[in-house]
Amino acid sequence: MRTLLIEDDKMIGEAIKQALQDVAYAVDWVRDVETALLAVRSERYAIALLDLGLPVIDGRQFLRDLRSRQIALPVIVVTAQDNVESRIQGLDLGADDYMTKPFEMRELLARMRAVLRREGSGATSQLSNGTLHLDPATHEATYNGKTASLTSREFSLLYALLVRPGVIVSRSDLEKEIYGWNEEVESNAIEFFIHSVRRKFDASIIRNVRGIGWMVDRQ
Repeated sequence: MRTLLIEDDKMIGEAIKQALQDVAYAVDWVRDVETALLAVRSERYAIALLDLGLPVIDGRQFLRDLRSRQIALPVIVVTAQDNVESRIQGLDLGADDYMTKPFEMRELLARMRAVLRREGSGATSQLSNGTLHLDPATHEATYNGKTASLTSREFSLLYALLVRPGVIVSRSDLEKEIYGWNEEVESNAIEFFIHSVRRKFDASIIRNVRGIGWMVDRQ
């Protein structure tokens, strides 16, 4: 899942980025509102994490600009500003959730899953096309009755395919879902992860459309 992290504190930013990467999020980390707005215009993100106390332009301006252009990107505010007025203002400006620092990463991850679940209008945390089930909380997949644990990259790959069942996803789009900025992508990385997932289940779990990309079936 491609995530936009907007945080100017180097230590906090590095900690959040690493924690998200450890559980299969591809993270693009920016440190100011102007760069964040440019990123939103050029990339497709599943969710954004927003600090309010940013240099030059306050993080609230990011929310104002985003919602004024009717961009439905889910945003969780992650900030040290813990007074009631800041919470109310952030939520009224269009934030989907509001967390104050310091926080447990497990709680942030749970809140991210909850927001993404609401965005998908799903009553359950699992993603499914009927025969393939993916659980973001445990990083387990079940296919035709067989369950196996996935690595972070394998999970990202299946998630990118399963959110659009029946749709062919190109190599470049899969790479964007799995890797953030400045992460090195090996030439055969996608094939390697697909081969690894197929070994755990069956070759039919992911279909190849030669010369175009890959897909999972729509049931």
